[in-house]
Amino acid sequence: MKKTRARGASFRLFLFLYPFVSAAVAVNLFMLGLAVQSLGLPAIPPMKALFGAMPLGIPTTWLSARWVSKLVAEAEK
Repeated sequence: MKKTRARGASFRLFLFLYPFVSAAVAVNLFMLGLAVQSLGLPAIPPMKALFGAMPLGIPTTWLSARWVSKLVAEAEK
């Protein structure tokens, strides 16, 4: 039963963190697009960075939620 509660908490944490992590991914994609301009490639427009961050935000949010859950578990010991 305790495992189910932990999974529910992790899922809620995932849902809470997703907008923030996806926004961070979008900013990083946009900055990457600015950096590749020095190689002669076109910049990534902000809207494309936002749309690209939506699917990329899922695994990064999962990793972030897992990390925060481990920190919470360590703090509760």
